[in-house]
Amino acid sequence: MLDEEQGSTDGSDGELTVPMAWLYAEYIADELLRTGDLMPPTSFEFRAGRDALALTIFLSDTDGELSGIRVVTQLETWLSLTAYDQPWQEWVRERLAELAAGAATSGRPAPDLDLAEEAWRWLQETELLAPDLNAVPGGAPVVGEDEGPKVWTPAWQLGLPLGHLAIHLF
Repeated sequence: MLDEEQGSTDGSDGELTVPMAWLYAEYIADELLRTGDLMPPTSFEFRAGRDALALTIFLSDTDGELSGIRVVTQLETWLSLTAYDQPWQEWVRERLAELAAGAATSGRPAPDLDLAEEAWRWLQETELLAPDLNAVPGGAPVVGEDEGPKVWTPAWQLGLPLGHLAIHLF
């Protein structure tokens, strides 16, 4: 509990605002990826998948209430949002802008939104070295994954299909 003289971190009546919606979305994403066992949890690729999935989960919750019971019913929605042919990047930008406008109007702090925006910034600004799936190396088959051509890829472009696959495997 905060001391009244000390003030508050969110401008309210001495209550600390905990970003439960974001933390829960991140937890669900983490569990989906761990269940799929696609990447080591300590890798940057895992983080990219977790952040992309957490953004999808958090931003698709239009009621503002993530519920553990609804997770299974939301899997199809998350699959459709993370599908290869969907404009996921534009959808994320639009939803973040909508939530930011709502937070600005309400005048209340939005720690969930702050964490979501930070995750989005990391996914856009961080590049990971990934196999170049569009390259045909001299027409010869590539023996090992590490031997083929690589390309620097924004983390979201690697994390999104990883998250999509994790949902399928769940």
